[in-house]
Amino acid sequence: MRFIPTNYHTHQKEESMEKNGTEENSSESCTFFKALPALALYLGTIHFNLILILFATFFLPLSKALLVFGLLFVFVMIPVDDKSMFGRKLSKYICKNICSYFPIKLHVEEPKAFLPNHAYVFGYEPHSAFPIGMVALGDGAGMMPLAKTKFLASSAVFYIPFMRHIWRWLGFTAVTKKNFISSLECGYSVIFVPGGVHETVFLEAGSEIVFLKERRGFVRIAMEMGVPLVPVFCFGQTNSFKWWKVPGKLIQKLARFMKIVPLFYWGIYGSPIPFKNPLYIAVGKPIELHKNSEPTMEQVVKVHSQFVEALQDLFERHKAEAGYTNLQLKIV
Repeated sequence: MRFIPTNYHTHQKEESMEKNGTEENSSESCTFFKALPALALYLGTIHFNLILILFATFFLPLSKALLVFGLLFVFVMIPVDDKSMFGRKLSKYICKNICSYFPIKLHVEEPKAFLPNHAYVFGYEPHSAFPIGMVALGDGAGMMPLAKTKFLASSAVFYIPFMRHIWRWLGFTAVTKKNFISSLECGYSVIFVPGGVHETVFLEAGSEIVFLKERRGFVRIAMEMGVPLVPVFCFGQTNSFKWWKVPGKLIQKLARFMKIVPLFYWGIYGSPIPFKNPLYIAVGKPIELHKNSEPTMEQVVKVHSQFVEALQDLFERHKAEAGYTNLQLKIV
């Protein structure tokens, strides 16, 4: 099994260097247009809903506008079949084409430390404007030796028409303690961003800031379940989008209270399609934990510190290979 997937056209490029890059450019264009629908499905549903609502509000008669709003409400209420054959095929299409688009290079430090039928808790950082590289860790991408995976995302996602269907098929579920524990109990490896969307408040150009010092809940759950913790860091993701933060600490505090993100971000030509910037994802060695049904705060703090140190060390050891020698990581 290969653990460092990269652009699927690499071998072809090596054989055709004497052709002045003509075939290389054609291959890259093909990759882009194959990935475009996948990226649109994964990232563009919010924009689609917004355009649809604005169009219905300003250009349709009241009766037809109400019909559109009613249909959107129906799509919010329709149950999603996580095991849908169509959904599984669509999720694999989305994951594989996103991984080839950037492309994504996944480096697993100790491949033999991961057992296919074992559950792990992956602490993926940073969140950036959008943690798009996460999909490389899911079973749909086929880049990790894991049989079953679940992503944890904001519960707001599952109230958005169309998006809730696609993300459910991709393996996302709401980030609640109940879902976290039940996923691990069912043998799923859980992948999530410990800093969450609140991490976007700390975004700064030219540096990576991780909101982790106050996040200990995931450590407690991992200890209670006896599941290994795995530090993960994605290089290059912060450059996938341009962004603008709403200024002012008062607005940011209000946004945190209302559970919204005071951030606007965009990609190619102002669209939700990210810039084609290579991503390098480093997966550290699992931190083995003994099952402890009632860990003390002191024990949680100790393991949390171990995870933070492992993440910092992972970042420092891989930043040069990833092409970010002068990049600094700040943990707040």
